[in-house]
Amino acid sequence: MAPTSTPQTPFGRVLTAMVTPFTADGALDLDGAQRLAAHLVDAGNDGLIVNGTTGESPTTSDGEKSRLVEAVVEAVGDRAHVVAGAGTNDTAHSLRLARDAAEAGAHGLLAVTPYYSKPPQEGLYRHFRAIADATDLPVMLYDIPGRSGVPINTETLVRLAEHPRIVANKDAKGDLGRASWAIATSGLAWYSGDDMLNLPLLSVGAIGYVSVVGHLVAPELRAMLEAHVSGDVVKATEIHQQLLPVFTGMFRTQGVITTKAALTLKGLPAGPLRMPLVELSSEETEQLKRDLAAGGVQL
Repeated sequence: MAPTSTPQTPFGRVLTAMVTPFTADGALDLDGAQRLAAHLVDAGNDGLIVNGTTGESPTTSDGEKSRLVEAVVEAVGDRAHVVAGAGTNDTAHSLRLARDAAEAGAHGLLAVTPYYSKPPQEGLYRHFRAIADATDLPVMLYDIPGRSGVPINTETLVRLAEHPRIVANKDAKGDLGRASWAIATSGLAWYSGDDMLNLPLLSVGAIGYVSVVGHLVAPELRAMLEAHVSGDVVKATEIHQQLLPVFTGMFRTQGVITTKAALTLKGLPAGPLRMPLVELSSEETEQLKRDLAAGGVQL
């Protein structure tokens, strides 16, 4: 049975976009995925995104994606929301992934803006509607124009919010002004998709986050959220400032690379990367250790 959700918090509040552990020879590590998922939920996450970019979705097969969803749902699906990435730049493929995720037991879908092909807003609208129509699962949109090449305009978000299963947006647009208007006019549950902007987005109406650094500092992220919700702005700001070295260090290069390096340093399941991603150099690893230590992360 899926965890309880509300229209205001359809996927929980503190979610981590989970890496996909691989074995030493590069195969899918389902045992490691279950152990990592349990660790993340124990640490304070009430939701996990699997098969997202941080899960190396561009280099995992459709079959691997389904098996990963099944494994994570089996491990933590009774106490955390398991949301499966289903977005690609091919609508027909996205519909197959959405249906596969539903069959594998996912509680929701994450649909990223189609990347590289730069469709017009009407194309985005039809694409996301088609994904929402493909299953009975609730959908979180993922607006990240820095990677996709096009934003989801506020007017398009408002139109998409009319669909009963499009209930949330993961915002990695980096524009607090646009976010403010979109939150006010769309009614979508808003999740920060940019760790450095977690607290600023909460201040304009976000209800939680989909984090990468949640692999390492989920308790602190939850404490910041609870402080903000309770009105203790000073405490929330203190936690935000404490975490600044972590936010900075984890994104000095591509976030999957640093996350897997940090998890390996902590003795948690991660494994190697799939090309074209490559491991940190020794110098980069030492810098990561310094950044994490400055933010209070024990390795």
